[in-house]
Parts: sequence; C-alpha cells; structure tokens
Amino acid sequence: MLSIFQILMLILDIAWFFIIAHVIMSWLINFQVLNLGQPLVAQIWQGLNRILEPLYSKIRSILPNMAGIDLAPLIALVAVYALRIILANNIQSFY
Repeated sequence: MLSIFQILMLILDIAWFFIIAHVIMSWLINFQVLNLGQPLVAQIWQGLNRILEPLYSKIRSILPNMAGIDLAPLIALVAVYALRIILANNIQSFY
C-alpha cells in the first residue's frame, strides 16, 4: 500500500511541474521571450495546453469572470498542494 501512496505523490508532483511550466511558459510567450513560431516551443506549448486545458476549463466554469485575469492555474496549484497535504496526513491509511 505504501507503493500506492508513493505513486499518488509522484503523480501530484508531475502535475505540479506541468502547471508551473505552463505558467512560466505563458509569461515568457506574453513578454515575447519565447516565440510560438519556433517548432519546439509550439510543440511544448500545445502539449501543455492539451494536458492542462481540461482541468483549467472546469475551474474556469466555477470561477467568476475576472476581466482578463486567469486564476485557474493558481486554483489548480492550490488543489494539488491540498491533495498532497491530505495524502501526507493520511499516510497511515496506506499501511
């Protein structure tokens, strides 16, 4: 059962990394440090969007319209961190 706990924590770590990478990449694209005309950048950006957009769209449907401010990544990060806390506090259930 400890293996299941470790696998769940790994999945949450990967989700955390993807969200952080998506946020940083969106900033770099918006400030024109990265160019979507470059094939590698475009592939990474499209891949991250395909992975995270279903999650973000569900969060955006709950949040009110914030006039251009997208809080979906922040809410997703808080949710991932909260899940990590819940799993860590209930580790005895996995033994």
